[in-house]
Amino acid sequence: MKFSELIGKEVYCEGLRVGKITDVLLDGEEWKITHFEIELKKEAAFEILGVKSAFKNVLAISAVGPASKAITKDSGLDLQVARGQLRIYLRPP
Repeated sequence: MKFSELIGKEVYCEGLRVGKITDVLLDGEEWKITHFEIELKKEAAFEILGVKSAFKNVLAISAVGPASKAITKDSGLDLQVARGQLRIYLRPP
């Protein structure tokens, strides 16, 4: 899969539509994906962080887990963490 194919994919966590991937962040030394920049949906931002509006955030790649479990048939990405834990994988860009 190419990096460009990840841009625009919807991100889900336990059925909650979290947001859409807007960028892929790499570690320049190890050439590994470290984070996804995502546009959080308003409902997800409120449920996860208590914020009342949509905004961009950075999601650690460790929340995704193995690609074989994370990539769904409907062009989405299912996170392998519980909703209650999701806030520890997010940080401001």
